[in-house]
Amino acid sequence: MKESNITIFKINKILKKTYNNRVISTLDHFSGFYKIYECGYKEPILVSGVDGVGTKLRLAIDYKKYSLIGEDCFAMCANDVLCHGAKPLFFLDYLACGKLDSSIVEKIIQGIAISCKKTNTCLIGGETAEMPGIYQENDYDIAGFCVGVVEKENLIDGKKLIQDGDILIGLPSSGVHSNGFSLIRNIFSQEDFLKSFQEKPFYETLLIPTRIYHFTIHILLKEFMIHGLAHITGGGISDNLSRILPENLSAIIEKEKIPIQPVFNYIRKKGNLSDQEMWNTFNMGVGMIIIASFKEEYSILDRLRFLGENPFVFGSIVKGNKIVFLK
Repeated sequence: MKESNITIFKINKILKKTYNNRVISTLDHFSGFYKIYECGYKEPILVSGVDGVGTKLRLAIDYKKYSLIGEDCFAMCANDVLCHGAKPLFFLDYLACGKLDSSIVEKIIQGIAISCKKTNTCLIGGETAEMPGIYQENDYDIAGFCVGVVEKENLIDGKKLIQDGDILIGLPSSGVHSNGFSLIRNIFSQEDFLKSFQEKPFYETLLIPTRIYHFTIHILLKEFMIHGLAHITGGGISDNLSRILPENLSAIIEKEKIPIQPVFNYIRKKGNLSDQEMWNTFNMGVGMIIIASFKEEYSILDRLRFLGENPFVFGSIVKGNKIVFLK
């Protein structure tokens, strides 16, 4: 049997485990079909996101941690869709490689499928492209496409909802997540990646998958008026937070109130990086920012702690012009 046929056979079994009764397509179709008229929304807004894993891929491939690639790809897309209050409906992937290896592809897709199951998302299709001459034989690249849905009246748009005096609540990242790896790979050698860090090889800490904030955020959305959500990816807190601020408001970040994880201090010291480089590149321990009224601070914090989170208030919204001040 051709390697491509073996791959399709293996993937098909993985995908079907994520299906629900709204999926009406198979891998034999050229597209994925999903029924949205049974979703129970009055004015449904489809919310879509696309993302990849970036150069974290290089590290994952070098150490053969293929399932982590899939987990990261899903998390990066699902967290973006989550920022507007949407629940993911279905997910597709695009996987490119130099030479197809069905066992590697199976592990990558399995990583996506595991994450899909956790969030009740259907993995309904994708594309696997073998591209010799573009990619080296053992190289893989991946992008994901997530489509979610939210009731129009529940759509979260920070530009309309964020108010002067609101507070910023941080949810911890699981580590570096999926940004800053080009810089990391310039700083650390292959030997450095194998050195012990917190009782395991350093590369294992770097490859911890991006956290998925799905359940925590959706519980909050049912119980509180959330004014804004920001997923902290490339560009750090400043770039991602400024995207959702109204034109007449700014944000003040108190850096000392953020529990910065040891991995970031280790990277800073080894690379002799400036404060500005660190904060403009990495999440610095903040994976998701929740913006809400200061009046609900203690209620939201109590609920988050009950859910097993370790939230922290680290800033506020003030009058201004969309600038994020780090102090």
